[in-house]
Amino acid sequence: MTAATATAELLTVPEVMVRLKVGRSKVYDLIRSRRLVSIKIDGARRIPAAAVRDFVLGQIEEAA
Repeated sequence: MTAATATAELLTVPEVMVRLKVGRSKVYDLIRSRRLVSIKIDGARRIPAAAVRDFVLGQIEEAA
């Protein structure tokens, strides 16, 4: 994995808000409750794209 690939896989909170179509508080609630995995880089919160995908798939499985 190159540095460019790794960076492309990390999303900001606003990017996750757009993908999930929820507000900022909801994204932070999901992170706080550990339903959405995130990392902190020098104070900046980043969410792996795979974590967003896993969260959505988990929600779909729960609904089924």
